[in-house]
Amino acid sequence: MGKKIKYSQLEISLIFLFTMVVAISIALVVLLALPQSQEDVIETTCAIIPDSDKIDCFPESGASKAKCETRGCCWRVAEGRAPWCYFPKNYGYEVQGEKKPSASGFLADLKRIPAPDMFGNHITNLQLRAELQKANRFHFKITDPKVKRFEVPHEHIKEFNGPATSSPNYDVELIEKPFGIKIKRRSTGRVIFDTTIGPLLYSDQYLQLSVRVPSHNIYGLGEHVHQNYRHNTDFRTWPIFTRDSFPNGGTHNLYGHYTFFMCLEDHTGASVGVFLLNSNAMEITIQPPPAVTYRTIGGILDFYVFLADTPEGIVQEYLELTGKPAMPAYWTLGFHISRWGYKSLEEVEEVVKRNREIGIPYDVQFTDIDYMENKKIFTYDQENFSRLPQFAEDLHNHGQRYIIILDPAVATSPKIDGPYQTYERGSELGVWVNESDGKTPLLGEVWPGETVYPDYTNPVCTAWWVDECKRFYELVKYDGLWIDMNEISNFVKGSNKGCEENNLNYPPFTPGILDGLMFSKTLCMDAKQTWGNHYDVHSLYGYSMVLSTEEAIKSVFPNDRSIIFTRSSFAGTGKYSGHWLGDNAATWNDIKWAIPGMLEFNLFGIPYIGADICGFFDNCTEELCRRWMQVGAFYPFARNHNAEGYEPQDPAKFGANSALVESSRRYLKIRYTLLPYLYTLFYYAHTRGDTVVRPLLHEFFSDNITWSIDRQFLWGPAFLITPVLDPGTDRINGYMPDAVWYEYETGGRVTWKKEWASLYLPGDKIGLHLRGGYIFPTQKPDNTTYYSRMNSMGLIIALDEEGKASGNLYWDDGESRSAIPTESYIMYDFSLSNNQLKMQAVKSSYIDRNNLQFDEIKILGVSHNLQNVTVAQEGTGSTTIISKNQIQYDTTYKYALITGLTLNLGTSYTVAWTISSELLDSEKIDCYPDDGTSQSACEERGCLWAPTQVSGTPYCFYPKSYGYSLTSLEYKDTGLTATITTSSTPRFGPQFPSITPLEVDVTYLENSFLRFKIYDPNNKRYEVPVPLDLPTTLATDESKRLYEVHITDQPFGIQVKRKSTGTIIWNSQVPGFSFTDQYIEISTRLPSEYVYGFGENEQATYRHHMNRETYGLFAKDQPPGEKLNSYGVHPFYMGLEEDSNSHGVFLFNSNAMDITFLPMPGVTYRVIGGILDFFVFLGPTPELVVQQYTSLIGRPVLPAYWTLGFQLSRYGYENDTEISDLYEEMKTQGIPYDVQYADIDYMDRQMDFTLGEKFRRLPEIIDKMHSEGMRVVVILDPAIAGNETDLYPAFTNGVKQNVFIKWPNSSDIVWGKVWPDFPNVTVDESVDWDTAVQLYRAYAAFPDYFLNVTNEWWKAEIKDFYENMNIRFDGLWTDMNEPASFVHGSVNGCKITRLNDPPYMPALESRHMKLNHKTLCMDSQQHLQDGTPVYHYDVHNLYGWSQSKSTLEAVYEITGQRGVVVTRSTYPGSGKWVGHWLGDNTSKWDQLFKSIIGMLEFSLFGISYTGADICGYFSHATYELCARWTLLGAFYPYSRNHNGKGSIRQDPVAFNETFVALTRDVLHTRYSLLPYLYTLMFEAHSEGSTVVRPLLHEFVDDKTTWDIYEQFLWGPGLLISPALYENQYTVLGYFPNARWFDFYSGTATGFRNEWINMTTPLEQINLHIRGGYIIPLQEPANTTLYSRQNPMELIVPLDDNGEARGQLFWDDGQSIETYEKGDYFLTKFTAAKNTLSISRIHDQGRNTAKDLVLQQVQVWGINNAQLTNISVTYDILYNPKTFSVPINFDENTKVLKIDLKDHMCYISVDMKIEWS
Repeated sequence: MGKKIKYSQLEISLIFLFTMVVAISIALVVLLALPQSQEDVIETTCAIIPDSDKIDCFPESGASKAKCETRGCCWRVAEGRAPWCYFPKNYGYEVQGEKKPSASGFLADLKRIPAPDMFGNHITNLQLRAELQKANRFHFKITDPKVKRFEVPHEHIKEFNGPATSSPNYDVELIEKPFGIKIKRRSTGRVIFDTTIGPLLYSDQYLQLSVRVPSHNIYGLGEHVHQNYRHNTDFRTWPIFTRDSFPNGGTHNLYGHYTFFMCLEDHTGASVGVFLLNSNAMEITIQPPPAVTYRTIGGILDFYVFLADTPEGIVQEYLELTGKPAMPAYWTLGFHISRWGYKSLEEVEEVVKRNREIGIPYDVQFTDIDYMENKKIFTYDQENFSRLPQFAEDLHNHGQRYIIILDPAVATSPKIDGPYQTYERGSELGVWVNESDGKTPLLGEVWPGETVYPDYTNPVCTAWWVDECKRFYELVKYDGLWIDMNEISNFVKGSNKGCEENNLNYPPFTPGILDGLMFSKTLCMDAKQTWGNHYDVHSLYGYSMVLSTEEAIKSVFPNDRSIIFTRSSFAGTGKYSGHWLGDNAATWNDIKWAIPGMLEFNLFGIPYIGADICGFFDNCTEELCRRWMQVGAFYPFARNHNAEGYEPQDPAKFGANSALVESSRRYLKIRYTLLPYLYTLFYYAHTRGDTVVRPLLHEFFSDNITWSIDRQFLWGPAFLITPVLDPGTDRINGYMPDAVWYEYETGGRVTWKKEWASLYLPGDKIGLHLRGGYIFPTQKPDNTTYYSRMNSMGLIIALDEEGKASGNLYWDDGESRSAIPTESYIMYDFSLSNNQLKMQAVKSSYIDRNNLQFDEIKILGVSHNLQNVTVAQEGTGSTTIISKNQIQYDTTYKYALITGLTLNLGTSYTVAWTISSELLDSEKIDCYPDDGTSQSACEERGCLWAPTQVSGTPYCFYPKSYGYSLTSLEYKDTGLTATITTSSTPRFGPQFPSITPLEVDVTYLENSFLRFKIYDPNNKRYEVPVPLDLPTTLATDESKRLYEVHITDQPFGIQVKRKSTGTIIWNSQVPGFSFTDQYIEISTRLPSEYVYGFGENEQATYRHHMNRETYGLFAKDQPPGEKLNSYGVHPFYMGLEEDSNSHGVFLFNSNAMDITFLPMPGVTYRVIGGILDFFVFLGPTPELVVQQYTSLIGRPVLPAYWTLGFQLSRYGYENDTEISDLYEEMKTQGIPYDVQYADIDYMDRQMDFTLGEKFRRLPEIIDKMHSEGMRVVVILDPAIAGNETDLYPAFTNGVKQNVFIKWPNSSDIVWGKVWPDFPNVTVDESVDWDTAVQLYRAYAAFPDYFLNVTNEWWKAEIKDFYENMNIRFDGLWTDMNEPASFVHGSVNGCKITRLNDPPYMPALESRHMKLNHKTLCMDSQQHLQDGTPVYHYDVHNLYGWSQSKSTLEAVYEITGQRGVVVTRSTYPGSGKWVGHWLGDNTSKWDQLFKSIIGMLEFSLFGISYTGADICGYFSHATYELCARWTLLGAFYPYSRNHNGKGSIRQDPVAFNETFVALTRDVLHTRYSLLPYLYTLMFEAHSEGSTVVRPLLHEFVDDKTTWDIYEQFLWGPGLLISPALYENQYTVLGYFPNARWFDFYSGTATGFRNEWINMTTPLEQINLHIRGGYIIPLQEPANTTLYSRQNPMELIVPLDDNGEARGQLFWDDGQSIETYEKGDYFLTKFTAAKNTLSISRIHDQGRNTAKDLVLQQVQVWGINNAQLTNISVTYDILYNPKTFSVPINFDENTKVLKIDLKDHMCYISVDMKIEWS
């Protein structure tokens, strides 16, 4: 036995390694000894390639490292979407030998570089054929030289046999290994096409080529839903293979097959296009280099590369190859209505009838497959559509057209009454697609059941199809054909037998098509057609059907163009057909995606394109359909179409007066107006290959922002459409490229250029803009194109910056096929320069049968009116002078309109004019508004003199250049600063020189408002000492500001522009700006004629009229009279813009002024002191304007609750007994009544702080009233008697404390006279006024309330009066505080003439009596709080304001409660402290509606607590007048009956029982509504909103409301429509677009957007509640003290959506500053989905809300009467308790009453009420 050997561990390892080496060596020897295919060997070079550049080697699913390497490819983990398996650099083919020149270019042989076979049957040897076909077109195709492969048999693309172009704009470089082609643009050397980024692959059923392109701006490829027009280059793959599918936003393949894309290279516009002529299924990947990879599974690689200098040029090159678009018939450009789902012809007729009746432009009616017998083509349903032939004739008789649908699939089943001859004839001719045996018709299933499929590639089939179309036309006179389902669609997979398993039905590689199955929803791929296997020609099915249908159309309509539009399409289809974007859905996504779809099909050569307006699937909401009708009005193919089973959506279905119909009619009329322009665009598409719907980048390629814009589009080069594509918005960002743009609807130029604009587009508006430099032919629209083509034509000329424009018009008979080939048409070239329009008829071989003429020419962007307009007809030598009456000029929007022209269509003309250097009458600004004008006086001022016959137009007016000039300008983040100077003639001569230079400061205070000041930088001038609540942080972020400010020059002006719309809301670049020491004038243009505000003046309408009326603003004791300046001064206005935006302007100046309204429209301010200090508020809603204004001047005061009760007063109570008796009688009659007033009668000789002998019992009466829940307000005047022989502390204390106004530099008081009488005299009341003042009125001193010492003196005197005189008032009424004086200036006259009789005397009442008329001398001296002396001249208008604060403080401090102060004289900011009554009105009927105007104005001014003296102050009130006024006055916030001495009593108990009952009833209504009114007062106090509100504040989009002032609202929810005229028993009231309920019954009125006559008996006022606004009510009582303790009720009026909302504010009703201290209760009410929720927002302090019982809820407007349960969940948050209450529903009124009185539900507790 041998010895056992033991090996070490090292030895064992060495032996193992040796064995492994030997084994591997043997294996290698064996492998090398075996024969091998060289093509399977590849030396993979996996160099590091950037992820972005990797070309996917495993495009199907299931990639792995092993599978990847088996293909000879590289595997590396990649970031993002990049492939992990990618081709190495040495993959593909190589060039064999030298390239060979050919007549058309060159040839090259290619050989495959050895590599593993990816998908089998690779082709080793290929041939490259390259053709330099044109200067801008290169063609190459790669084929198998040994085997003929399928090539697309295109109808238009022909074989190119040379010669090659001699001057190509490109160079072609052939890369030999791996094979590649590079194309360079010669002009730049840039490579624009480079296939070397990836390998060429070429096998029997898999072909691939990648192309690197010069930029990421890639557009095209389809058909898909591309959510954006510009492609995402982040490895996105798009399959292409025609398919019946829904365009729902995925990446799947759709109806058409488009392999063409365009790439914009850079800002120069240079572009490249790439087209692969291949119809097999494929997919295309776009990746970041950027590069595009084509993977197709059949045919050949047949590429065309196009170059052009512009994107538009690329489209033209592409369409020259594939076929330029068809020229549509004119009528096809009208509006179309269609649907699938018409159940009968009667239903179709009803649609036609209702849409005709609403007057909507409408040319074409469609029927879908419903019209057929059992959905068989070429039949019609003899039962439900039996009168179809007559229906078609009726359409024709109305100038309308009829289009039918045809599907390709033909049923095999017989008709109801016998054989189906269409099928029988087709079978006899053998026209069907066959199974793989080539003989047996393939059977599938579509709408009619089992079907066969016509093979349109078979000429016999085309003949059969033509014959069938002709046969059916003999039955039904259709006008066009809509071909559908031609992808081809099959409801079973492949066939009724299924499909065989072979490499056609199941190819080695299936692109990423929908379902991943080739024959899904279509035919088997091995089916046979004349052109080849269905595998190859599937995507050509729709194309071949179009070719056959075109033959049918030519046969049926041999002379006319008619129309075809198809669902499935291929390159070149547009030569004969239009297309729609398929079966979309009624979604906001689909309305957006339609725009990229239209832009792409314009690239593809099908400009007759559109989407189903309002969506095919799903029910469309009104808002979506309205917005879609707006944008759809500008689809080239504009058709409203939807599907079976959904609600009808034709426009008329939404209601004849609906917003949708109004909007649709408006924009369709614009479409029809512009059809000559659109038709001309189609002519150029047909003859040149232009796009019609055009992306902005085609025109503005140098602007990279346009490269990705696809939410806007152009018609041609110049008509920009900016739609709203999102719900619930009226403001969108639209881009305005670098051009001059005009708003189509106004004709006004917008200021945006190369910037995003925030466009305000309310529900009835779409953005439409015309590009400057273009001329647009137009025609007066009608309801069909048949009739519109009979109407006169016109031109819209949009001038560019140089005043030039050009355009064209193509015109023919609208449908003849021969028009263009035989040149039987009219072609105009229009050009305008140097004020000369040339209308050159370059072709005029067609004579229109309607003898059309150009009737009007509208020229946009004209600086001034036209004059010397002449028309010269070419060739005649005749010239016509156009009358001035034919020329109009819009000064607001700067356009001229020439009308009444009779320029024959087809004739050449030259229209010339000059631009007027003269101002239009409407533009003239009065240079001599003062008295004494004459030509010499006028010219001395440097002004122009021109007498005119136009009423109101000044003879003396400023020249254009009059004003200041800009000398420096500096912009800052917070505003700008400018310096301006003038050399204009001084206004009032050299003694009153112009101040120069002036400084201009513009400050951006907030994003919504700004300030600009113009002042003397060298001399401090008076500025208003009223404190403003200015923001502490300025608006430095330009992007957030709502405005832009521009300084203009020659003359200087300031422009404030609303950024969102481009509207200029302030534009003072008008002549006349003046600035002297005592005269400042500035004018501004206004954006519309709708201006509200300025005061205090009486006027006959709420809005001012631009008729040169002048209003003075100067505080004066002047009873209201037409245009007369009265008690207050408010230089604030709110203006509306034409697009319904709102703005406000406030001049912060307290000097005397007047305001003139100009017809331009505009306004002129003339101020006699101070500086110009303007604030501009941007809103954009009226309510926001007021809120912004009051945020600056101060929010309105919140009065005590009791002040909202009814109040009685009069001047002329004889004694205290009269007051006491009145009080008792009111109580006896049970009339609600909270406040009793005492006028100056209670005083001793009308002196403040005294009590007359006849009123000694007044303290006792006041105490009694208090004990019974009443309140008392007494009057105080500012003037203090100074002639008392007895001690009069008010005067003596005032003298001691130096509180009275004195003469400058003197201790002498400026004495006036007011009410106080001399002591110890007997007044004879029979003498005249002036005598009485002279004999009996005491001297009176006037406190200077600017001084703190005066305020303290005033409060001390009031306190003494309250405590020591025991006059326990609850509020104070301050009167005569303008200040009024019964002598003019002072008892001793005035001293400084230039102040009392200034160089310019504003247009004031008694202007001839100078400024000191009925007030103090203007040279009286007052002192500001800081001690600065000022003339009364400057601060006169602040007197009432200065008194108000200390008076309110006195009430607060003395009573310890909120109370109220009511004042007569006011200034901006007064509303923080006081309410106001409208002064000493008269008992006249016109005072009723004028009181409404006054309240509306004071709502603007920030004084919510306002009202007029009910029944009038002066004169005797008649019974009827007082009755109507009592009803109206019950809805004044400040509701007081007050009249004057000498007039008869007019309190409610002064008449009869009927009057008492009337008053009691209406005041019960008021008192029940007080919780709502108090809440509105709170909202005004906390937010600055209005209480009394004009309808326009809530319905500003409805321009009818802009002129309504005889109705008004309380807040948003209560509409008051009073009778205002004598013997008026019917009130015509307007009901805006909302749901309105009768207040008294709760019944929905059904009134909407209409005027209604309402019967209004004497005892009634019309009240309506607006749906959607919850109104809290409280059971009334005789005073608010008791009503506040009563149960509450909620009125819940539901809006159209079944919703409502509201809130309730509550506090103790009298404590001071409860809101500021948080001492209040606030709850919100929300009703939605049959549920009312009550939820506390704030609950703190002594607010007494815990005592409020909610007794009942009324829900109004429940349409569903099937109520089964009412459930209440109480105290939701802490101790939920649920209970049910009985159902009390009135079927007639639709009012549900929910009774809670048995459950003690407090409104302060959260709860929920549900009804089901």
